[in-house]
Amino acid sequence: MKTLVTGLLSAACFSLLALPPALAQTTRPKPKKPAPTAKAAPAAPAAPQETPPPGAAPRDFKLPPREEFTLANGLQAKLVPFGEIPKTTVLITIQAGNVHEPEGQTGIADLLARLLKEGTPTRPATALAGQVAGMGGSLSISAGADQTYLRADCLSEYAPQLLALLADVVQHPTLPAGELPRLTADFKRQLNLQRAQPGFQAEQKMREAVYAGHPYGRPLPTDAQLDALTLVQAKAFYDKEYGARRTAIFVAGKFDAPALHQAIEAAWAAWPAGPAPLIPVAKALTRAAVLTQDRPGAPQSTLVLGLPAVDPTNSDYVRLRVTNSLLGGSFGSRITRNIREDKGYTYSPYSYIDTNYHTGLWIEQADVTTKDTYNSLKEIVKEIELLQKTPPSAAELKGIQNYETGMFVLRNSTPGGIINQLSTMHLQGLPDTYLTEQVQNINAVTPAQVSATARQYIRPEAMTTVVVGDQKVIAPQLKQYRDSQKKPL
Repeated sequence: MKTLVTGLLSAACFSLLALPPALAQTTRPKPKKPAPTAKAAPAAPAAPQETPPPGAAPRDFKLPPREEFTLANGLQAKLVPFGEIPKTTVLITIQAGNVHEPEGQTGIADLLARLLKEGTPTRPATALAGQVAGMGGSLSISAGADQTYLRADCLSEYAPQLLALLADVVQHPTLPAGELPRLTADFKRQLNLQRAQPGFQAEQKMREAVYAGHPYGRPLPTDAQLDALTLVQAKAFYDKEYGARRTAIFVAGKFDAPALHQAIEAAWAAWPAGPAPLIPVAKALTRAAVLTQDRPGAPQSTLVLGLPAVDPTNSDYVRLRVTNSLLGGSFGSRITRNIREDKGYTYSPYSYIDTNYHTGLWIEQADVTTKDTYNSLKEIVKEIELLQKTPPSAAELKGIQNYETGMFVLRNSTPGGIINQLSTMHLQGLPDTYLTEQVQNINAVTPAQVSATARQYIRPEAMTTVVVGDQKVIAPQLKQYRDSQKKPL
């Protein structure tokens, strides 16, 4: 505060010194007007601005050379030398996620992932953490909808040792009973924090509607349900769902490839093959409805609009990505310009394509001022319908294509980015051309295709709309919206 005041006083003094005497010292008599002087010569015309050179033609992405091999037990490995920084990044995926959880055991995949970090018979939790840190690295283990993920990194010289350590973690977990209460309590706290977020509440309600009857649509487990999960259930899930045939190892960065190949053979070849890969494909439902959740006194309404869309295995997926980016998926998108920049209803609206194994949803989300709930929904629908009827200009589309190709390059500019792309391709069964031809496919999308894609996949009349907000304020607005869209209760 003292510095700020001093700065202001200094600036004021400087301003007074810089003023003409007639203004700086108002107590003095005004001086006489100076005699007229000759007119100054006209300024020379400014040099014309140079036109910036045109950007280079977009270039297709080239996958770095990589080594791929499959062990006799079915485990697959992909090694990608990348960059000069002496670090190695590892991702291990095991197709054993929430989708595989038995009825009544929601969350058991997550609990097992937490138990894996508690160590092995030869590496208790503290020793495990110390050894990873001693390699200059880190380790995280988490469960997702379709898979369990082990992410780790280390200094390049320790890459073979890291792969051996991870093999021990996966193949010989102790799953200590004494740690179960602590891990369960931590898990409950995390889920309760999620449950308190209106954005999560709205998206969860939408998923329950469109994925009804499939594990993707299950609600979060309650505290009582988590307390009922047992170590016996965690061990049974491990025995049933884990195995080499469901496991893939992705490595990127700087490493000794022959030594790493040998380390994987030595540490992972003896693991039993286990079950064959199997993920039940969800059929997302089209549910044209407006769903609400009361949040008394909320100054904002959280909106989530969504409907089934295509996944990366569909030939329309790239066109949908470009269409989404133009409509709501980038900061310069139409919905963002409308309800954020122009109307001021919201601060950060966005749309995205949410994908799981061979299924996808298009989702628009926004937190809007409560009094403008109807207006926001109306403007979102208006932008969608406008795009359906009128193709974008070539210039607008080109800007979005440049954005998409730029983001694609950035996503593939690190070892972690390369690994994420390869693991997505592995899960979805995509060919290399998904990456190598993506730039040209993005730039091949035409304005007419954008409109056609919006008509086919982003249909307001088929959307599930969820609003979390102050019911007494939003109820009449939602009635107005239902009437305008003819959506059922």
